[in-house]
Amino acid sequence: MKKVIRNVSELTISKESLSSMPYANRVMMVSPAFFNVENPINAHMRQSDGSLHKLDKNLAVEQWKNLKATYEKLGFNVFVVDPVDELPDMVFCANQSFPYLDSCGNFNAVLSNMFNDTRNEEVSYINSFLIGQGYQTHRIASRTLGYYFESMGDALWLPGFRFILGGYGFRTDKRIYQFLSETTNSPIAIFELKHPKFYHLDTCLSILDDKTALACKDAFTDDGWQLLNKIFPKIIHVPLHEADSPSFACNAHCPDRKHVIIQKNCKQTNSNLIAAGFIPVEVDTSEFIKSGGSVFCMKLMFF
Repeated sequence: MKKVIRNVSELTISKESLSSMPYANRVMMVSPAFFNVENPINAHMRQSDGSLHKLDKNLAVEQWKNLKATYEKLGFNVFVVDPVDELPDMVFCANQSFPYLDSCGNFNAVLSNMFNDTRNEEVSYINSFLIGQGYQTHRIASRTLGYYFESMGDALWLPGFRFILGGYGFRTDKRIYQFLSETTNSPIAIFELKHPKFYHLDTCLSILDDKTALACKDAFTDDGWQLLNKIFPKIIHVPLHEADSPSFACNAHCPDRKHVIIQKNCKQTNSNLIAAGFIPVEVDTSEFIKSGGSVFCMKLMFF
């Protein structure tokens, strides 16, 4: 079996043949005290007239607190990392590291080589947190050679299994996935992202359980969409207008195979979730969507 899978013909495994890996069950978030829209590094950060979005910082704090409380109400322990002045995007803490368990059950994490220089400065602070939690951390390739990797923005575990779905094209270099596969001892199905508004895989794909995913077809190539349908027996289609800002429906998160934490007013997506047996839990992350991130971006699941 190929370690890096690019199309349906290369997907020659079944779930029964995959090694298992427990669900990550702890949540880390970064306080939004220094959150701001300062540098337009994605297509969502500008208004229709080209100017940067203006934030209501007090509202952003309230929205963040409500998201934290939502995880706690669902039974998760939330660890809060202090923000760093002059790192306004650090609140999007899915992007700096990729936690996993090795074959012996030890805590490990691959550290990001982030595309943006300022964002790359965030990595050392998340690294310190993970080391404090007993993690061994790794860098697996050289950023100076263009091996960019934005961790759980682009690399998503298939829940319960040692199998990764990886996106590339805007922030993550596809060459990184050979290194990631070898480091984690996991096969990886990779997807080229073609739409600039879906610059990370987590903006167009939300994995709900090992059989079900939310996805926006407009973000994928034809080969990628076929591969995604081969992996997931059930794909809940998200229309482009709900996947795009200001709704960001695919940046939802299902932490327990039942509840789906999602930006409010994604009416069609919520209806489809309910029909599929999931429970939408609406939150408001509108101030964070102005910077190109919502629920999934604002937390890190770790073991």
